[in-house]
Amino acid sequence: MVNLLQQFNDESAKIAAKARNSLVRITGEKGSIGAGTIWHSDGLIITNAHVVSHGQVAVVLPDNEPNPAKVIAYDRDQDIAALAIEATGLPTIEVGDSRQVRVGHWVIALGHPWGVRDGLTAGIVIGTGENLPEVPAGREWIALGLHLRPGHSGGPLVNVDGQLIGINTMITGPEVGFAIPSHLVKAFLKNTIGLYAPQQDAVPTV
Repeated sequence: MVNLLQQFNDESAKIAAKARNSLVRITGEKGSIGAGTIWHSDGLIITNAHVVSHGQVAVVLPDNEPNPAKVIAYDRDQDIAALAIEATGLPTIEVGDSRQVRVGHWVIALGHPWGVRDGLTAGIVIGTGENLPEVPAGREWIALGLHLRPGHSGGPLVNVDGQLIGINTMITGPEVGFAIPSHLVKAFLKNTIGLYAPQQDAVPTV
């Protein structure tokens, strides 16, 4: 049993370290802090629309380098936004198929809860699909049994393979959160800026 727990701990730590490579902070004019995910190595960042809805924002990369950001696509209803920064060679995250997510799957959500850098929380998927309680109907969600906090918004939700399967979005209870499935993010990018997946050579190997 001890060996199994140690193996689980080690694998969880590897997943978290891999996902942190593509996690960024998004800071607003009034000191607000949200999270974002590096989607493309040439400076494309995905986050929630509500994270960037109050004036100019900057993206702080994992190396603590702040970069002015431009909002290039925005959808308030889906709560998705795409930002661009002047950068190249950024570490991205492999995008998984969120349509394969099932209730009971183990997931990790990353962000900056209450401003704490690179914080993560873990739990299980408790629901998927449309018409879930406490969220707008008529669109797909991933419901989560974990502790999302302010500052997790816009950060990556990853599966046990370290693949991005969603974008953390909202809290509806102490232990219930919701994420936007990654296949909806792909559709958003394809419809707005014509980019629906990261380039293969941009996927990190660590």
